Amino acid sequence: MSGGVTFDVVVRARRDAADGIVLLDLERVTGTLPHWSPGAHIDVVLPGGLERQYSLCGSVAERGTWRIGVLREREGSVWLHENAHEGAPLRVRGPANHFLFAPTAGRTYVFVAGGIGITPILPMIEAAEAAGASWTLLYAGRSRATMAFVDELAERYGERVEVYAADEGRRLDLGERFGSPVARTVVYACGPARLLEGLEDAMAAWPGGSLHLERFEAKVLGPPVWTEPFEVDLMLSGVTVTVPPERSVLDVVEEAGAIVPSSCRVGTCGTCEVAVVDGDVEHRDSVLSPEEQAANRTMMVCVSRAACERITLEL
Repeated sequence: MSGGVTFDVVVRARRDAADGIVLLDLERVTGTLPHWSPGAHIDVVLPGGLERQYSLCGSVAERGTWRIGVLREREGSVWLHENAHEGAPLRVRGPANHFLFAPTAGRTYVFVAGGIGITPILPMIEAAEAAGASWTLLYAGRSRATMAFVDELAERYGERVEVYAADEGRRLDLGERFGSPVARTVVYACGPARLLEGLEDAMAAWPGGSLHLERFEAKVLGPPVWTEPFEVDLMLSGVTVTVPPERSVLDVVEEAGAIVPSSCRVGTCGTCEVAVVDGDVEHRDSVLSPEEQAANRTMMVCVSRAACERITLEL
C-alpha cells in the first residue's frame, strides 16, 4: 500500500495511447484528489486483493483527475484493460513517490525511457520545461506503434526528443552515450530491466547521485549474505522476533502484530519502507539508490534482510 488512504474513483475517460496501452483518467467520487509531484505512482486495488502500481503521467497542474497508462501484460493490467471502461469504479491508494524529480538551476537532465517507462518521465519533462532547464529525452521501444506519446513528444519538442525504434534500425548505444561522465548532468530512467542495468554499467564512472532509476521489475539477486536466522527488535512494540532464512522480515513482523503497509512484496514499490535504528542491512530492494542503501537509514522489509545477528527497526 502506498502512503495515504484508500478511496473510490471513477474512470472519467479512456483512450488508446499505443498498441497494448490504454490511458485512464481517474476522478475521485467524493472530495478532491491529493497533490502529487513528478515521479509519483498510485496503487490500484483490484478484485481479490490484488494491487498494482501505476505511475501518474498527466499534468501536476490538473487537480481534478489522475492519469495512468496501463500496458496489457500481466494479470492486473489485463483486468484493467477488460474492465476499466468509462464510468467504471476503481479503488486506489496514494500517491507515493520514490522517483522524485525537482529541477535544480544549472543542471542538465537526460531522461531515458523504454516502452511504458515513458509514463513517469512525462511529468518530469513538463517540470523541466517549466523551470527552463536544459533536457533531452532518449525514448526507446520496439516500434513507434508500441510507444505511447511518441508522436506528440516529437512534434512538440523537436530535436530534444530522440526516438530509438528497433523496427526502424535505431538502437540506443548506452556505452557510447554515457560512457564518459558529463559535468552537472543528471539522468532519470525508467524501463525494462535490461535497459536500466545497461545504464548502470555505462554510468559506473559517473559521480554518485547522477543516475536515478524506477524499476517495474525486481532485480535478480543471489542468496543473501547472512544465511542464518537473525533477530529483529521492534523498538516501538518492545518485541523481538526471529526471522528464519526462508521467511521475510515483513511476514514475521506482521505475524507478531506490527502494522506495516505493503503492496508488491518483491521490493519494487517502496510501500513497506521502515526506519532502521541499529544494525547492518543487506538491501535487496529495487527502490533505494546506492547512496540511500549505503546510508542504511531505511529498509524495504519485504525483501531486504539483516546482514548480522540482530537489527532494530522503528516498529
